Amino acid sequence: MTVTRDMVTGVLAGIAAPGGGTLVSRDLIRALTVEAGTVRFVIEAATPEEARALAPVEAAAEQALKALPGVTLVQIVTTAHGPAAKAPPPNIKIGGHPTPQQGGPQKVSGVAKIIAVASGKGGVGKSTVSSNLAVALARAGRKVGLLDADILGPSQAKMMGVTTRPMSADGQTIQPPQAHGVKMMSLGLMLKEDEAVIWRGPMLMGALQQLIGQVNWGTLDILIVDLPPGTGDVQLTLCQRTQLTGALIVSTPQDVALLDARKAIDMFAKLNTPVLGLIENMSTYICPNCGHEAHIFGHGGVAAEAARLDLPFLGELPLSLEVREAGDAGTPIAAGEGPNSEAYARLAHRLIDGGMA
Repeated sequence: MTVTRDMVTGVLAGIAAPGGGTLVSRDLIRALTVEAGTVRFVIEAATPEEARALAPVEAAAEQALKALPGVTLVQIVTTAHGPAAKAPPPNIKIGGHPTPQQGGPQKVSGVAKIIAVASGKGGVGKSTVSSNLAVALARAGRKVGLLDADILGPSQAKMMGVTTRPMSADGQTIQPPQAHGVKMMSLGLMLKEDEAVIWRGPMLMGALQQLIGQVNWGTLDILIVDLPPGTGDVQLTLCQRTQLTGALIVSTPQDVALLDARKAIDMFAKLNTPVLGLIENMSTYICPNCGHEAHIFGHGGVAAEAARLDLPFLGELPLSLEVREAGDAGTPIAAGEGPNSEAYARLAHRLIDGGMA
């Protein structure tokens, strides 16, 4: 018998949660996937205290799901969405000049692959692609981390809905929070919401080194690094100090965006970092009222550029109000269902099938 998503949801709808309601009625389930008898999902509580209280609920859910015909494996992660009550702030400071490193680019302990997401130009949706791709990969069964390397303009904490200030028991190692099945770290979590980062190059380089090397990522299949726009210090530091699997280039179709995308591609070539492929973002817009398809920023320009450079074209992503609203709400569109989510799922599977993730 083939187990379905509806069957799993039906079982979870019968699992009572502390304080009343069920796992489904309380909307505690995230990133649910059902694939070839394997059921994976995240139980996301409001606080660490509530997450600890859900331990027996997690066990009950696992037992009930294993009793379903066709289920061979159940994988559940319980995490907290909100801040810990009375949690002490981390005794760690981000910033300062980088420390010397010998021997060229280094691996990150426990991380199998590292993919940088770059754009060359701001405003093309690179951070949106990064967060949604990370969530889509997690839903596909990968262990995923997301590093916000846009140090001067960090946005991933907002997009991932993370408000938990990272903890550090020893003042040296940072424990990254988790949301939507993804471990993530951003300098934005270490600062006040409206506090500006006014740093010169060496400070940026030191901060990036800390965010990569001092974060306890654990064991990851892939770490997605959301780079800032341009071809500056952060990109140079990442490529020279870290062994990257490669880079993804995000661009909108119009010529002015492609001009800067070409510069990003040239930068990675000079830094001996493979470009794994190009992604066309904001490729199409479907009017929600009449269904008319419009190409506000043009269409096909990135695919044509990929063909010209003999690089893989990884697909088109839509321009959608739902995507923007989901990011602003802290729940990436890839965490849900529907055509927009499916577009990111296809992108994730292309990376997996191509051995890149």
